[in-house]
Amino acid sequence: MPRHGRRNIIVFVIIGAIAGFLSGLFGVGGGTVIVPLLTLMLGFAARPAAGISSAAIIVTAAVGVVSYAVRGDVDWGVAGVIAAAAIIGAQLGVRLLFKLHEATLRWIFVAFLVVVAVSLFLVVPSRDAVFDWNVISVLGLLLLGLLTGVLSGLIGVGGGIVVMPVLMLAFGVSDLVAKGTSLLMVIPTSLSGTIANFRRGNVDLVAAACIGGTGCLLAPLGTITAHVVDPKVGNILFVCFLVVIGTQMTLKAIRAGRKKS
Repeated sequence: MPRHGRRNIIVFVIIGAIAGFLSGLFGVGGGTVIVPLLTLMLGFAARPAAGISSAAIIVTAAVGVVSYAVRGDVDWGVAGVIAAAAIIGAQLGVRLLFKLHEATLRWIFVAFLVVVAVSLFLVVPSRDAVFDWNVISVLGLLLLGLLTGVLSGLIGVGGGIVVMPVLMLAFGVSDLVAKGTSLLMVIPTSLSGTIANFRRGNVDLVAAACIGGTGCLLAPLGTITAHVVDPKVGNILFVCFLVVIGTQMTLKAIRAGRKKS
């Protein structure tokens, strides 16, 4: 793992700034930014990058939640149901993390980015929609929470990048409420995954503190921007970013697969 030299600290801060802004803008924890950038810019392996990301996301998401909550854009009940299942899923994800080859983890991450990109094109954001509470919707939230928890522990994302579009597409939630709610459920999910990673010595506290601390400063700016930018435009811009990251991670996965063979 790279040492904590001046250059690395600067890169940590840059990564935190990008992740924090996108966290507030899109209602995600920032793992889709932190993990690939740590890998591509500093040469971190997939496992420690996932551990750092999971820890850094906690504080970044907390600040983002406050920014959305003061505007009334958080559904606390929906977040609670998802988080309850996600905590269990995160433990399963961390166990899988230590059983899979690094090349496999990279391909999982690439596949994950593709799914997210496609889902963002399918979502039609609405700022007037509300969540309909019934037995089926609650079961759907539990299933969604379990899936996001596994992804959190496995690839170091808080799950918000999955929850946000699914809440809009499958549950008809307002895009702003979906963002605020997904950030809220990211906190316990990432905390659960971080505890599991910490027990295995898979958390670089210095890197996580630098990234998370900087992310806290930029998350409110992202939230303000989310209320100004047209939702469809924001989705398209984020998909373009995911394409760039996904392409780079694909090349890394191919190289890792060749080394394995």
